Amino acid sequence: MAFRRSALSNFLQTTRAFRYSTIPLSPNSPSLIHGIHVFHCPDEVGIVAKLSECIAQHGANIHYVDVFVPEKKQVFYYRRSVFLSPPNWTLVKIEIGSQSIEFVFDPVRWPHDVMLNDFMNIGKLFNAKRSVVRVPDLDPKYKIALLASKQDHCLVDVLHDWQDGRLPVDISCVISNHDRAPNTHVINFLKRHGIPYYYLPTDQGNKREREILDLVKGTDFLVLARYMQMLSAGFLESYGKDIINIHHGLLPSFKGSNPAKQAYSAGVKLIGATTHFVTPELDAGPIIEQMVERVSHKDSLQSFVQKSQSLEKQCLRRAIQSYCELRVLPYEGKKTVVF
Repeated sequence: MAFRRSALSNFLQTTRAFRYSTIPLSPNSPSLIHGIHVFHCPDEVGIVAKLSECIAQHGANIHYVDVFVPEKKQVFYYRRSVFLSPPNWTLVKIEIGSQSIEFVFDPVRWPHDVMLNDFMNIGKLFNAKRSVVRVPDLDPKYKIALLASKQDHCLVDVLHDWQDGRLPVDISCVISNHDRAPNTHVINFLKRHGIPYYYLPTDQGNKREREILDLVKGTDFLVLARYMQMLSAGFLESYGKDIINIHHGLLPSFKGSNPAKQAYSAGVKLIGATTHFVTPELDAGPIIEQMVERVSHKDSLQSFVQKSQSLEKQCLRRAIQSYCELRVLPYEGKKTVVF
């Protein structure tokens, strides 16, 4: 760690002093508005002190602090989530690395645009690689496109989670290399909600990537909900934004097709699902989320597949939620920090 134990002790004493100087608020209050700040910079002495000073200068009340600095790495990861309570008080939760700070502040004393500028200046001071502030209830939702092939379970789950308000996204379209009949559940759902469905059949010589790029213009990220086509390096470069994929296996084992069959043949005792970022290398992108379930010799290949599909839906849902809540940060190229 780049700060001394005594400095952290003084910082915590300061935050405790602030804690009892403000009106207590419940984070479960329906009037609270949630915001998030993510900060990633080279580690050095004074980051926590500067952040606490900035917060304290605006009359904030810090509840607790957490810091993540990788061992033997000069890198500092920080995330905070914010709850705004009109008209005058805001409860803010900040997570630094895998830990967090919570505080309340008065937006009259610390307006949103001033807060953005303050944290931008701190980012410049510490050469931040990333400093992002987002207020989900006020900012536009993330705009995404879904890509799927024949199997519906992940696609349907994402659509229903979106319909129920569990995913903070707007779905611009669904693209598939598999044609669906007009009276199917997916098509009826999309028509009912006004979401376009594009059928783009593919073959070895034409993956329809140019058309896909045209259809996903303006999206913030893509979700591959069991899209069984590998996207080229050229496509990834042209799109230039994150793409999240669900793999029906516990990576890095059982890459490629039929991972359930591979796992069944190997006699594994745990099966899983993995959500990861898409890279040019097959099933090798940084992992966002993984889920597992125990299996035994009593399981058949069919039960392997059924259990895997249940895990896939949960794993993809959690990855999308984590991404939208700014919980996912790149780490050492092939890894992620997930708060």
